[in-house]
Amino acid sequence: MAQDDTDWKVAAKAVPELRFLKTLVTGLTLVMGVGIIAVVVLLWVRLNQPALPELPDTITLPQNTQTRAVTFGTDRIIVLTMDDRILVYDRAGVLVGQTVIQP
Repeated sequence: MAQDDTDWKVAAKAVPELRFLKTLVTGLTLVMGVGIIAVVVLLWVRLNQPALPELPDTITLPQNTQTRAVTFGTDRIIVLTMDDRILVYDRAGVLVGQTVIQP
């Protein structure tokens, strides 16, 4: 009968490279596990953020105005409203200009 190669210690003595291969596979498994955990954590953190950024308290919108989109520039805050108006505010919250766009 042939020799049984299922015993790890006997196989490791017969082929010394097997111990190195086992170490590489174990390291790869650990790295993949840490990577999957990192991806799950990043997705969880990113998906819990609000959909739209909050407007600063210094900005007051005109009455009966709902916000569709907000864009933060380096020195301006631009608000697109549901009635297709673009409101431009400076960083202090003062209305600088506005325009109406055609739908």
